[in-house]
Amino acid sequence: MLISRLTESAMMVEFGQQITAETTAMIADYVTFIKTQYSRELIDVTPAYTKVMLHFRLDCNCYSLMVAASEQWFADHQQSHKGSCHSTSKMHQLPVYYHSDVAPDLATVAEHSKLTEQQVIYRHSDKIYQVGAIGFTAGFAFLSTVDDEIAMPRLSSPRLQIPAGSVGIADNQTAIYPDQSPGGWHIIGNCPQSLFLADQYPLSIFSIGDQVQFFAITKQEFLDLGGLLWKR
Repeated sequence: MLISRLTESAMMVEFGQQITAETTAMIADYVTFIKTQYSRELIDVTPAYTKVMLHFRLDCNCYSLMVAASEQWFADHQQSHKGSCHSTSKMHQLPVYYHSDVAPDLATVAEHSKLTEQQVIYRHSDKIYQVGAIGFTAGFAFLSTVDDEIAMPRLSSPRLQIPAGSVGIADNQTAIYPDQSPGGWHIIGNCPQSLFLADQYPLSIFSIGDQVQFFAITKQEFLDLGGLLWKR
């Protein structure tokens, strides 16, 4: 663990340089601990793949308190030899319609990977992914890692509008666009399930360390769940 002060009211807690399932699980545990124990002192907690940024109040000696608490937590965590699974993580099983009706890049990914479209779908839906970071837009969860055979670089020219629910691949990550937005990921399907919790905070259904698995659905199932076809 490496702790550094960023501003008078912010600090960074780093857990290494490599993105691994163990690091993600450790960050998830740490975020749960620090939010639970120091909710009064903290203004915001922002986790990423290998680090967590803490924003704290200025009207108390919060920096020293956060450093001491973080170092003690890390020592306790190392000593207890916790496993890679976060005890409060959730499994999300999400429906996806994989078809050119909603997936303009499915054929491109198949051609690039020298696979059939059905093989691409199988490789994408056969894995259990882990939420490594949340950002870009509210509820956008970066999921690692896709099968090496279907990993794709980002589009050279991002699209101005990606429909909500679009499931994309960029490099070795996959994600769902929770709302309509610009985007440069290769779109291979669409998830008709809402990713927002309108009456809760945070708004996203995802937390760091959660697991996600996709399953393929038919066009009629997609439409019945409220899905919309891509208008091009």
